Amino acid sequence: MKILLIGSGGREHALAWKIAQSELLTELVIAPGNPGMRGLGEIVNIKVDDCDGLMKLINHRRFDLVVVGPELPLALGLADLCEKASVPCFGPIMAAAKLEASKAFTKSLCDEMSIPTAKYGRFAARHEALDYLMTLSPPYVIKADGLAAGKGVVVTSDLNEAAEAIRANLSETYSVDELIVIEEFLKGSEASVFALCDGKDALIFGAAQDHKRAFDDDKGPNTGGMGTFSPSLLVDQSLENKLMRDVITPTLEGLMRKSIPYRGVLFAGLMIDQGAPCLIEYNVRFGDPECQVLMLRLKSDLLPYLMAAALGNLSSCPPLEWYEECAVCVVYAAENYPDAPVKGTLILGLDHDFGPHVTIFHAGTATNDQDQIVVGGGRVLNICAKGKDLSEARARAYEAIGHIHIPKGHYRRDIGAFKPN
Repeated sequence: MKILLIGSGGREHALAWKIAQSELLTELVIAPGNPGMRGLGEIVNIKVDDCDGLMKLINHRRFDLVVVGPELPLALGLADLCEKASVPCFGPIMAAAKLEASKAFTKSLCDEMSIPTAKYGRFAARHEALDYLMTLSPPYVIKADGLAAGKGVVVTSDLNEAAEAIRANLSETYSVDELIVIEEFLKGSEASVFALCDGKDALIFGAAQDHKRAFDDDKGPNTGGMGTFSPSLLVDQSLENKLMRDVITPTLEGLMRKSIPYRGVLFAGLMIDQGAPCLIEYNVRFGDPECQVLMLRLKSDLLPYLMAAALGNLSSCPPLEWYEECAVCVVYAAENYPDAPVKGTLILGLDHDFGPHVTIFHAGTATNDQDQIVVGGGRVLNICAKGKDLSEARARAYEAIGHIHIPKGHYRRDIGAFKPN
């Protein structure tokens, strides 16, 4: 199979790493990739938002499957263009990608299909949002409606900070280009659960627990994710059954009522309280860094499942097989992430022999004029490890990260030290 993988982050490095292991693979092309993906496939320098450039490549090379890693090309309609070109695509069409591209759209679908989610209000005028805010009790949850790379959420108990978040996102008067969602704060513990979808059927594809805040003990601003572990301590078969019944299946049915088939992976961010899942939000791609630990734990060949989801044949796939080990991912971030990460800094220690239990995925790396690996983004490296249990996986990940140095970079030291709420 000839595969085109689109993306350049840690999620895509993990996908490339897993796809490259498939006996079905004959050719892997990655656009635009990153330095860590060298040797896994052919790197082509086309940006993820260059749909015209990507389609020229797709039409010229005639891939058997296009796998879209990040959300931006999906929101721009790349899957729609693939459909017109009769090329299978793992990733939803633009109308379905609104599940991530518009929080207001997802909330409306939850209303229509009675999907459990936080109470909310959506606003396009600042004064209306501020009036609604005054009716709530802290903590306050303010969300920008559109794509925000995992950082468009403010959770605070400070009324002034919440009001400032509203002012930063909305004008004085109504604007069709601006929209925010203000939510009730949910109590419980968060988990990320993934489902492969083929337009009509869905298959649970593992679960993980993410650490969003920048600093230890869940302090500091929200980020795209500072680390994760899998399997989740919260998600058992009973919860998976509830999730399929109450959340995933009604979502697919609600979309089909609108003539919107969903093909790809559906990432449900959940709050779990007393064994009941409540939807926080949807993403229309694998989580980052959740994808990294899922790929490490996945025993099955990934490619047949990606193709089946794209073609509508998931029901013909055998059950997924997983390694029994736990996996942990620690994100090593650049200086001043998430505000204004400092780029160009030389990364030291990547030539260390980390052993068979550790895998390093590049998330935000680049090369300098001497072809040395340097910081190229905010979340720079994903240091991942497997172990017989969570404790052993954590120990191996942190032992490995001790051999790497990003000047003034930072990482959390409590990834996997999970304390349920």
